[in-house]
Amino acid sequence: MDVLNNTVFLWLNASAYPTPWIVDLAVVLADWAIWLIPLTLCAGWLYGNENSRRTMLMAAVAGGLGLFANQIIGMMWMHPRPFMVGLGHTLITHAPDSSFPSDHLTLWWAVAFSLLASSRVRRLGGVLAVSGIPVAWSRIYLGVHFPLDMAGAAVVAAICAWGVRFEAHWYLTPLYNLALALHQRLFRGLIKRGWVAP
Repeated sequence: MDVLNNTVFLWLNASAYPTPWIVDLAVVLADWAIWLIPLTLCAGWLYGNENSRRTMLMAAVAGGLGLFANQIIGMMWMHPRPFMVGLGHTLITHAPDSSFPSDHLTLWWAVAFSLLASSRVRRLGGVLAVSGIPVAWSRIYLGVHFPLDMAGAAVVAAICAWGVRFEAHWYLTPLYNLALALHQRLFRGLIKRGWVAP
């Protein structure tokens, strides 16, 4: 498995003399695209109805659970990043922590898979799921992740998205009520002006 992982990594990783515009694109995808996830969740909450808001909450919980699971996995099995073993070319800085699974893609796909499970926002979930692929490529291209890290992220994300939806009966309503109360207090002025949903 390590041989295949390393081989695919070297195939996708940047060359010694990469094309500048490809590097720039990869940096945007690797470092900045992740902000689309909280922006999507916030927009769905601020302008959605109750059903949309519950879906956004489940997606947020799935993402948070996925990141927590990754911390546990990283403590149990430390897998070095490519630059920690002198493999390939690294074009951005990153902490020398465990690479498996990718936190970026776990969060991205946990939210995407959660939205895919809801008929109301399935198309949005599909777009996010597919757009996670170039984000995954960028993290490998820039030398901070292995392909196996992305496969692991997909598995963790899928399990978390399914688990959060399956167990929604006991946590979702109290969490929704708490979030709604905070929303109505924090955004009282904007709600009165009709700028966000009540």
